[in-house]
Amino acid sequence: MKIAFFNTKPYDQEYFDRVNFDGTHQIRYFSSHLDLESTSLISDEKVVCAFINDNLNAQVLHKLKDKGIELIALRSAGFNHVDMACAQQLSMHVVRVPAYSPYAVAEHAVGLLLCLNRGIHRAHNRIREGDFSLRNLMGFDLHGKTVGVIGTGKIGQAFTNIMLGFGCNVIAYDLLHNEQCIESGVKYTSLDNLLSHADVISLHCPLTPDTYHLIDQKALAKMMDGVTIINTSRGKLVDTKAIINGLKSGKVGLLGLDVYEEEEALFFEDFSAQGIQDDLLARLTTFPNVIVTSHQGFFTQEAMLNIAQTTLSNISQFEQDGSAQNAVL
Repeated sequence: MKIAFFNTKPYDQEYFDRVNFDGTHQIRYFSSHLDLESTSLISDEKVVCAFINDNLNAQVLHKLKDKGIELIALRSAGFNHVDMACAQQLSMHVVRVPAYSPYAVAEHAVGLLLCLNRGIHRAHNRIREGDFSLRNLMGFDLHGKTVGVIGTGKIGQAFTNIMLGFGCNVIAYDLLHNEQCIESGVKYTSLDNLLSHADVISLHCPLTPDTYHLIDQKALAKMMDGVTIINTSRGKLVDTKAIINGLKSGKVGLLGLDVYEEEEALFFEDFSAQGIQDDLLARLTTFPNVIVTSHQGFFTQEAMLNIAQTTLSNISQFEQDGSAQNAVL
């Protein structure tokens, strides 16, 4: 099929061209984000391929329909950036990549945790300046600590396995209990109990109306002083203003974010020349006990290959019989 590929980075084209080596699909790559204005780039394509920070609101979807687009192929697991009600109304098919590499995201969450706990990022900067002191670098043993995991799908399960390997006591909250997690030693509990007893809390749940600002002022009040919070899932799970207040008061001891609630206008782009214009994000980056990465948890060779393979497989299946096993709609 003919595909209009938006929000292209060099690594996207590298992996999609590698999978599409035989030219089964005709792909036109655009660096522009998908929005109302950039839909003008579409000519006779029947598929658009979009990423998590592209705009697929009602206006854009109507324009895509007018352009003859039949399929929206998301190269991501999340689809909260798509107006699903409008897509359904327009009878537009939407497919996604439900699991590209749970290990990639889980391992990145652990990386943030280890780096923050042992002050590796601070030590690295000091050594480069000739400062070999250990002041303010003391961490804590993860062994024996209680780690609370919110969301035990494939990524959450991978994270629990790593934490169990560290000798942690792992408790979890999820509406659906994962039997494999239970068999490995994870104990399910209520959300309130998890918030009040966990030394470390890691978020691995989708963004829904029920999970929006799951970590807010009320949730923080239930946590232990000095709690460590890691979010590699969705930015809007965390109320940024509340978390900043938690950092200032000492309620939050360490914070690792690979996502941010207003990341769409910032992440994956280079703003080093003009600086960060987002005041809340700029404030977050001033704390020495905070690490923010730009949604790179998925970014491994294996994950990129899986994303390309699954996305093009979704499109091929749709071309053959109008269906797709990874359909959202």
